[in-house]
Amino acid sequence: MMRFAGASPLVRAVSVLSPLTLLVVWELLARAGAIDTRLFSSPSHIIQAFVPLLLSGDLLYNTAVSVQRVVLGFVAGAVPGILLGIGMGLSPLVRSAVEPMIAATYPIPKLAIMPLILLVFGLGEMSKVFTIAIGVFYLVVINTMAGVLDIDRIYLDVARNFGASRRDFYLTVAFPGALPMIFAGLKLGMGMALILIVAAELSAAKAGVGWMIWRAYDMFDIEQMFVALITLSVLGYLFSLLLDAVERWVVPWKQS
Repeated sequence: MMRFAGASPLVRAVSVLSPLTLLVVWELLARAGAIDTRLFSSPSHIIQAFVPLLLSGDLLYNTAVSVQRVVLGFVAGAVPGILLGIGMGLSPLVRSAVEPMIAATYPIPKLAIMPLILLVFGLGEMSKVFTIAIGVFYLVVINTMAGVLDIDRIYLDVARNFGASRRDFYLTVAFPGALPMIFAGLKLGMGMALILIVAAELSAAKAGVGWMIWRAYDMFDIEQMFVALITLSVLGYLFSLLLDAVERWVVPWKQS
């Protein structure tokens, strides 16, 4: 995501005005009858639907349920992805053993194995968390491995000459050196997590933003569906800001 910390006032103004302009054009087209409001609604109607959902607590509750699932699935996929990715980057033996399996299974659509996941984990929270975790895992492990392999060999040679242990290689060489690529994988993984939470909640769920989308579609409540979609976009933006802030703190030497 682009950062505007050191940008000029004009750049910051454009970044704010561009989405507002899109909303204004959308509203004008809806009022002029240029688009079918039964299918695309309008910003004013969406706001009218948003307020009751917010005041009733329905939107906040379903958002909290989805956020909990996303965070759990994200952590469950990212942590093993980072650990395995570092191991694959440092050890040619581990890489040769694991990389073919990752290359073979990564292209399989995660939604295609949803029936299998439901059979194994049931209809509870575990199936939704696992669906998210498996999608996050692949993106994190691939980017982490690439980050370790991209480290200049001289750093590894210096650590080896100073008698660094395997633990030292992990914590003081591979992990810090791969951090920029790790965060790239984490950001991609978070986007995948938000995509998969909707798919996971479309089936066998009684709460969540994805469930709201399906319920709104089933009732042909276009405004409520757009409220849920916009909520997802806001969550994606906030999670992206959070990861950017953590990256600036953990990787201060990386300038964007």
